Amino acid sequence: MSAPFFLPAKRTDRKIIHLDMDAFYASVEMIDHPEYHQLALVISPDPRQHHGRGVVTTANYFARSYGVHSAMPANQALKLVPHDKLLFVSPHFEKYRYYSGQVHELMHALTDQMEPVALDEAYLDVTHGKSQQSVIHQAIWLQETIYRQLKLTASFGISYNKFLAKMGSDYAKPFGRTIIRPGQAEKFLSQLPISKFHGIGPATQQALAKLQIQTGADLQAAAPRLLMDKFGRAGYIMALHARGIDNEPVTAKRQSKSISVERTFVPPLLTKEQVNQQLQHFSAQISQELQTKNLCAQAVTLKIRDRDFKTVTRSQALAHPTQAQQELVRTGQALIAKVPDFIERGVHLLGLGAANLIERQDVNQNLSLF
Repeated sequence: MSAPFFLPAKRTDRKIIHLDMDAFYASVEMIDHPEYHQLALVISPDPRQHHGRGVVTTANYFARSYGVHSAMPANQALKLVPHDKLLFVSPHFEKYRYYSGQVHELMHALTDQMEPVALDEAYLDVTHGKSQQSVIHQAIWLQETIYRQLKLTASFGISYNKFLAKMGSDYAKPFGRTIIRPGQAEKFLSQLPISKFHGIGPATQQALAKLQIQTGADLQAAAPRLLMDKFGRAGYIMALHARGIDNEPVTAKRQSKSISVERTFVPPLLTKEQVNQQLQHFSAQISQELQTKNLCAQAVTLKIRDRDFKTVTRSQALAHPTQAQQELVRTGQALIAKVPDFIERGVHLLGLGAANLIERQDVNQNLSLF
């Protein structure tokens, strides 16, 4: 007989804002180039000039209306958008970091309990913040001040935990405002398709569909023990989230030992070019997060699994600590070269990570000794 399953108590006393910038990189580019507003703007190197290579980092809402989305191969955008309306612009991360820093300064006016997730999104715990206004007024002030000062739009979600705040900010983009109160959470979640649940990727969605779980209501009705048996700890988290439970705190200035990105591919990746495209996309995300958190990597890790579920991990130390995307890519490619048979068998899962992280100022101090 299996042990009984107990749900933790639902903590509802916190006031959490999740702020998510709308099509951030594309929006920044449109500030400098107002003429881009009339075009389907895709932030990626132009695949016509890079032998078909490149991955979409983000796209403006005009491009999204044609079906373009983040992580899509850039050459796919060529098939979706009329060429006279399509514009590729390579990322300018220094520019994006500047605007991200400006947004973070405004967030710190409300609270020091601010947890950046990437350059374009962050959680704020304003339960005991600096303002005496209601959490709704604080979020509206932040959204409107960002637009007034920076000419950028953002969406926010407000709730009593991080998961629901994130779900709220995704719900009504762009320039969205969503408040999910404790008594509304389960009803709000029940109406959503599983594809809208933060943290449930395409492969897990397919596995849930085989269990006839396709909506939040289906997930709420599923036995937590079944989810745990099928998905392990991820199933436990799904059971909690479906019921509006997430007691993880907002952690300011969190120091990570590693930063990694991984994805399952159905169908599997079958060519070196496909693998390299994903490494480019992963390394861009990792580089952004390293820079946001002011960290440098001293090693790169690779995780790869073939269609027969054989899995290996490899790691390589770097000659110098880095935040640079291309250094992460080159090292990832060198690690891939050590397991070439995995691509031949089909890559079911691929992951890239930055490990042995140190503060950037520590790197500068060490260099100054020499």
